Amino acid sequence: MPKILIVDDDKDMCLLLERFLRKKNYEVVVANSGKEALNVLFRNNVHLVLCDYKLEDVTGAELLTSIRKEYADLPVIIITAYSDIKTAVDAMKKGAFDYVTKPLFPDEILLTIEKALKSGGVAGNVNGLTLDGNKVQVQGAPAKEKPATLSSDRFVAGKSPLFKNILEQVRRVAPTDYSVIIYGESGSGKEVLANEIHQQSRRAKAPFVAVDCGALSKELAGSELFGHEKGAFTGALNQKTGIFEVANGGTVFLDEIANLSYDIQVSLLRAVQERKIRRVGGTKDIDFDVRIIVASNEELWEAAKKGKFREDLFHRFNEFSIKIPPLRDRREDVMQFATHFLAQANEELNKGIKGFAPEVEDIFRKYVWHGNLRELKNVIKRTSLLTDGEFIEVTALPFEIINYSKLNFEEEEVPAAKDAKAEMGEILPRREDSLGEHSLKDAAADAEYLTILKALKEVNFNKSKAARLLNVDRKTLYNKIKQFDENNNR
Repeated sequence: MPKILIVDDDKDMCLLLERFLRKKNYEVVVANSGKEALNVLFRNNVHLVLCDYKLEDVTGAELLTSIRKEYADLPVIIITAYSDIKTAVDAMKKGAFDYVTKPLFPDEILLTIEKALKSGGVAGNVNGLTLDGNKVQVQGAPAKEKPATLSSDRFVAGKSPLFKNILEQVRRVAPTDYSVIIYGESGSGKEVLANEIHQQSRRAKAPFVAVDCGALSKELAGSELFGHEKGAFTGALNQKTGIFEVANGGTVFLDEIANLSYDIQVSLLRAVQERKIRRVGGTKDIDFDVRIIVASNEELWEAAKKGKFREDLFHRFNEFSIKIPPLRDRREDVMQFATHFLAQANEELNKGIKGFAPEVEDIFRKYVWHGNLRELKNVIKRTSLLTDGEFIEVTALPFEIINYSKLNFEEEEVPAAKDAKAEMGEILPRREDSLGEHSLKDAAADAEYLTILKALKEVNFNKSKAARLLNVDRKTLYNKIKQFDENNNR
């Protein structure tokens, strides 16, 4: 019987998950902190870890790093909120098998757990490199330690004028060896666009290697980028090859480049200028030939003026730049990407969902996708899992998306200047009796609805935190939400 370790400082959540998984014939052990989790792993033969990203003593990423040092092949699934999807993806780049978002759906958790247990870790094959556990196999080369993630998402071209302009820029710059800066919000597809530039270049048959600089600690960044020699520092038990060597002949993509420390920026500038690297602890220079594409969600020139980024390094990279507009600014592209992600979900889940109900398409076009394409893809995966018919219906959508559209939220917040009467009369749908008057009972229900929704939004739709904020238990909150959904679907 597989044994699963649940790591969460929310004891109610642990209890719910433990009961659910035991009913599904899994053996379960629980830890409420990162330190306790490591002790449990030491004492137990665990087959999988289900870990909340935000713990009181450490983050899920920090715990994952500790687990990887001692249990390299142990699958780890991260639990996160919608607003933390970027951090969850960063955790996957550090070796997590997958992530699930709150609110948790039983079928989704079970499917992810089953896939993780069958895989025994991380596995895949992309761009001529084979991922096996934490090893990367370059075509014709010996296996090396995994330095970064490798892009596997197929490029999909949007139809909006803004996206067509991006395609034209890609067409012009791809055949060159220019360095490129890609600007865009989290989840907007910067890595996929960088990979498309690589695929249209003369380097297409060579490796494309991506690394998230935001996920690299100051101590390990030099080793990850340039490699290190055995004994270079405490814990350097073997020689490590950096990503510039692994990607030789191909393309290196450095995401969130502005997060690199000043010292690493100096070393990177030298490498870019001289096309040579020196491993940490090494004494000889190593030539390399790679194209460098970097990405940032903030303007590097502005970061340079503030002293956060070296100006000379900015000019080295700024041979060409592309800005990806957020999905909310190109709503014409939403359904095209949704259809693409649905096809992916159908293949993954072995389903034959034909499309989306008209009401769902309307909600998708009106919703403000703060998480951009990454959020849209995640929503499609979850709704596909919950759909048994031919079309995805409104009832399969997450609570926050349905109500975001109904309440007509602006891009950031509901305007605070509106008083309670205006909010209930203009934002919330009125339920009227036969006399055309708003009853006291319905007014109280509307006020309760608005209060719950604001609490959920305040805590990024984490229901456990919202329940504590509202001073009710989780069961009561879930029942209220279910009641609201039932009333809205009548």
